[in-house]
Amino acid sequence: MYRNSRGRPGVVLAAVAVAQFAVALDLSVVNVALPAMRTALGFDALGLSWVVHVYALTLGGFLLLGGRACDLYGRRRLFVLGLIAFGLCSLAGGLAQAPWQLIAARAGQGVGAAAATPATLALLTTTFTEGPQRVRALGVWSGVNAAGGALGVLAGGLLTQYAGWRWVMLINLPIVAVALALALAGVPVETHPARRERLDVLGAVLATGGVGLLVLGVVRTDAVGWGSPATAAMLIAAALLLGAFVYVESRVSAPLLRLGLLRSRWVAGANVLVFFSTAGQFAAFYFVSLYMQQVLGMGAAATGAAFLPFSVSLIAGSVVATRVTAARTPRASLVPGALLAAAGLAWFAFISPDGGFLTDVLGPCLVTGVGVGLVIAPIVAAATTGVAPREAGMASGLMNSSRQLGGCIGLAALATVAAHHTGTATTPAALNDGYALGLAIAAALFAVAAVVAIAVLPRRGTGTPGRGSTAPAENELEGAAS
Repeated sequence: MYRNSRGRPGVVLAAVAVAQFAVALDLSVVNVALPAMRTALGFDALGLSWVVHVYALTLGGFLLLGGRACDLYGRRRLFVLGLIAFGLCSLAGGLAQAPWQLIAARAGQGVGAAAATPATLALLTTTFTEGPQRVRALGVWSGVNAAGGALGVLAGGLLTQYAGWRWVMLINLPIVAVALALALAGVPVETHPARRERLDVLGAVLATGGVGLLVLGVVRTDAVGWGSPATAAMLIAAALLLGAFVYVESRVSAPLLRLGLLRSRWVAGANVLVFFSTAGQFAAFYFVSLYMQQVLGMGAAATGAAFLPFSVSLIAGSVVATRVTAARTPRASLVPGALLAAAGLAWFAFISPDGGFLTDVLGPCLVTGVGVGLVIAPIVAAATTGVAPREAGMASGLMNSSRQLGGCIGLAALATVAAHHTGTATTPAALNDGYALGLAIAAALFAVAAVVAIAVLPRRGTGTPGRGSTAPAENELEGAAS
């Protein structure tokens, strides 16, 4: 395993938090700016959607590879290189003069984020010892990650309206600069063992290709539909590649993803839970944003500002979840959090075409925000509980892949259901009914997440990150990996 000092834990946490904020921000910051991008660069409707899709495609496709690479080649190295790539591509996107240039820049951002994101979690799990200290650090990571996604809508609206669409890309430069300065100042350089394992190249190709085709097949359903031959071909090809990946990983000595890792109830349960909860969360953001703009007639900046109560309540939920998890287990926060988020989204499903922000948005926004905060803060601790330090990047890449796939698949599926329910009608009442149906299904997804937390996650036991933690859990997993 690696031999490395813990560096300066406070600086490591700050560097990781700033970097993850930038990555999360870019998942939503461009959405409000899309009309301005289309006007300025001459996008057609199909090409414009790729500004969003290509980031999700490259980020989702390369996360497992990025996670394993940071274990083999150094977390600090992948973190710094990923940030540099992300920053340079943000600059290229801000200076783009043609549609293909902006799309290429967004693809590069996704690759850079896929290197940096697993490294952020791996750095935290190797810097902070398992227990309350790590739970608090992971709670900060989760809160910043969620806040970045939520504030991206606000930042996108304000920047587009008052500074121009290019600034939704250029805003990343000062954030990346701060993260790099902190990383160089306080993140330690790992000392690798004399005999380094080789990267599982075949597994990397199969995983990247399989996940990439899965994301591509799903996100393109907005244009070609779920029942089209193109969608079927991509999903079948994705299934074949991922099946081959599982076969290869069960037979190589140094796999990209050690399948035995999934025998941990914490790891397996957390990844299933994060898939369903993120699917519900991403879809809820989408429908609520459209409801405020298309039904209530709110502008881009006002819509972004309307998400502030959600962000505040989410941060509050994350603070409570961190304290609960540090004292007990992630399960103690995940179950009530998922149920509370489901209740908030079910309340959202009663939106009305004659409603308003105070009557139809504010209340369910606060309830949902607290519930989501109670879920996202401890879920990272659950997904990395008992994982050996040398597999921290592997577990981080797996969890982030589950998050990305859940968001892409959930959003595409629920958007299709809502559009089918609405049909060709474009009246506020018809749109409202479609959005309400999507929000009701999002509530059901969080209810499923609660069931998973109840049925799969341990109540107590070895490796629990609260007071019941025991060090042998980590050693046992590490020994099994050897």
